[in-house]
Amino acid sequence: MSEDDHPSAKQMASPTYRLASLDPDFILQHSQRGVRLMLEFSKCDEALRAWSVRSTIVVFGSARIREDGSDDHRRWYAAARRFGEIASREGGALLSPTQERHNVICTGGGPGIMEAANRGATDVGAPSIGLNITLPHEQYPNSYSTPELTFRFHYFAVRKMHLAMRATALVVFPGGFGTLDELFEILTLRQTDKSQPIPIVLFDQAYWRSIINFEALIARGMIAEADLGLFRFAETAEEVWQCLLDGGLKPYRQPDWDPNPHDP
Repeated sequence: MSEDDHPSAKQMASPTYRLASLDPDFILQHSQRGVRLMLEFSKCDEALRAWSVRSTIVVFGSARIREDGSDDHRRWYAAARRFGEIASREGGALLSPTQERHNVICTGGGPGIMEAANRGATDVGAPSIGLNITLPHEQYPNSYSTPELTFRFHYFAVRKMHLAMRATALVVFPGGFGTLDELFEILTLRQTDKSQPIPIVLFDQAYWRSIINFEALIARGMIAEADLGLFRFAETAEEVWQCLLDGGLKPYRQPDWDPNPHDP
């Protein structure tokens, strides 16, 4: 007997009879927002654990920067790509899957600077993370983040949590509102000691000083002079990496001995 012919067909066809976990109409209700927040956090968290990702280096920057754009755009893109390469090769992302991966490049997953940093990791065969956000207009992940580490979020808050919670360093390339939002989120966490001390590097001092008058914030009593010590400036990918090391970043390397020897 088919379900359509069953005496209880009407009952089984009712939306209330669906399993709650398989009922999109229920899950997407306003009252279930807390459940959706938890699911967004848990899905990404489980995948990163499965890949043994212990820590990340977060790279922010504009999605509008293009490899074939203006002179500045080309320079910023090339530097972000080069940094992704250096950090992935030296930081610990290339450790074998049976070991913890450290300092894995993590971006917002989109084009521009995010693409460049993910691309640099790909250049040396390292995994990298892309944390994409659903927007009213179309937004696609770049083609360089590791597919199994490419995520999509609805809630900015959960995305920001994953950007911050494993970060051992933050590198911020030129950008607009989104980049500023993410930068000041981390700076606020550091200023208030709500997060662990991590090195923060702003790429291209001339750009940042042209859009933010840091000294004016001190002069008006909005921040302490010591707060400017929360970040440094750098002009090349190599300088960025050195600033991170000077700021306390610990690189991890594959041991030169086999921790699990076995007979051939």
